[in-house]
Amino acid sequence: METLKEKKIQIKKEKTVKISGAEAIIHCLLAEGVDLLYGYPGGAIMPVYDELYKFQDKLTHILTRHEQGATHAAQGYARISGKVGVAMATSGPGATNLVTGLADAQIDSTPMICITGQVPRHLLGSDAFQETDIIGISTPVTKWNYQITKASEIPEVMAKAFYIAKSGRPGPVLVDITKNAQFDEFEFSYKKCTGVRSYNPKPKPNSEAIKAAAKLINTAKKPFVVWGQGVILGQAEEELKALVEKAGIPAAWTIMGASALDTGHPLNVGMVGMHGNYGPNILTNECDVLIAIGMRFDDRVTGRLADYATQAKVIHFEIDPAEINKNVHADVAVLGDSKETLNLLLPLLDSNKHEAWHNVFKEKYQIEFDTVIKKDIHPTKDGLTMGEVIEEINIATEHKAAIVTDVGQHQMIACRYAKFKETKSNITSGGLGTMGFALPAAIGAKMGAMDREVVAVIGDGGYQMTIQELGVIFQHNIPVKIVVLNNDHLGMVRQWQELFFDKRYASTVMVNPDFVKIAEGYHIEAKSVSERKDLKAAVQEMIASDKPYFLEVKVEKEDNVFPMIPSGAAVSEIRLK
Repeated sequence: METLKEKKIQIKKEKTVKISGAEAIIHCLLAEGVDLLYGYPGGAIMPVYDELYKFQDKLTHILTRHEQGATHAAQGYARISGKVGVAMATSGPGATNLVTGLADAQIDSTPMICITGQVPRHLLGSDAFQETDIIGISTPVTKWNYQITKASEIPEVMAKAFYIAKSGRPGPVLVDITKNAQFDEFEFSYKKCTGVRSYNPKPKPNSEAIKAAAKLINTAKKPFVVWGQGVILGQAEEELKALVEKAGIPAAWTIMGASALDTGHPLNVGMVGMHGNYGPNILTNECDVLIAIGMRFDDRVTGRLADYATQAKVIHFEIDPAEINKNVHADVAVLGDSKETLNLLLPLLDSNKHEAWHNVFKEKYQIEFDTVIKKDIHPTKDGLTMGEVIEEINIATEHKAAIVTDVGQHQMIACRYAKFKETKSNITSGGLGTMGFALPAAIGAKMGAMDREVVAVIGDGGYQMTIQELGVIFQHNIPVKIVVLNNDHLGMVRQWQELFFDKRYASTVMVNPDFVKIAEGYHIEAKSVSERKDLKAAVQEMIASDKPYFLEVKVEKEDNVFPMIPSGAAVSEIRLK
């Protein structure tokens, strides 16, 4: 006679339903709250796409025109929404086409899951059709990766993938799934991952380190804050603002940290780095305490390391222990989540103003304004400048747009002159410097924040690297605004050739197509302007449109971006011309 316990077990077994690995992938995505992903189908991932077809009411798939476009779209979505972006591709070339986006997401700490199909388990290592070792290829450019060869592995691996991608310092994860694992059936159940052995994503703050940091800040005569994307990723924007306001500290940002603090805030003194503002760069080498928050001391920020802030005591707030003392020695290292550590620091800080120190920043700004900024945004010459285009976008969007930039001169100009009132408004390829990033990233950004104006600012070179993604905008009527600043050159390379290679312009002149006709071919409203009298109206018309819009602005061919720290120079050797 069966016991009650045995009957319950039997009932439970009868309710268990076996599903395929392909269907399990879909259920895992839904369990993690995914409702949008980007990708490109192919033979080795076809079973998952077949299941995806059945779940169209719950999970939207956007067919990009290239797998690289899928990764950048997922990045743009993740950067503006704070969620994990998802991209999917088949094996072989489909998988390898994801690598640039993976590398970009890895260095810029973007949470992303890439799912790839793979040949059946029994063909692994046989050089089968469209087989590549994507695990070996992607290992250096992912936070974690894993190859699934059995369907039963799917729930645990997918849960772990999402946990790793979004926890601590975020990053990309790749999950490779053999075709047999997609077809095989198993008893599915899903449990979200809450921890991984030996992985400590959020170090516990050390109270002594926080006290030591407070002491240095309170006794400083010339304190200076430089913040990076860690403030945005840690959702510590309010804590950053409270810190600089209470202690009266001038604060500057890396390009990845832009928009964490309103660019109009009186304590926001601008951008550091190769093409950053004059004052923040020069005065890095005059401050007595440098407070770095959620930034990694990238070489584009530090210039020549041997001469970087050697006079200052350095306090480094950072979630990733690997970044501590990697490039710049920290006198005080405060490990932990930026929101948590700054909240612990705030009560220990004295109120201060540092008015004399602020006046030095104002003096340096005036020098830069008179020498550089005035001619960039209020030019007197006939030709249009990139700076005045960004200024018109600022005016038309009332500083509320999310600006997505590609890589090159236009990127540096946009980062220098874009005005931001809202966080998560500057979306760019920072660490890898990926040309072709902006157009697909703008698609993802707009789909991640449909209530926000998203403007892609792109150079004529980078635009043509992923121009095919106009097809996605057309097919799905995504109201992205695209501005191509066309100078008929690979502008940043041309600038270096002019300044450091005796004007030998090797392979930097672009013979461009008719960009307006191309946009119109995708049924996107388009316009081109080349004269100042037409610029304001064109920008306003673009922003007023509730549909996708393409605007080409023909700018000066040989304009340079200044200030500039030459490669290998110290931040104090920044050039204004």
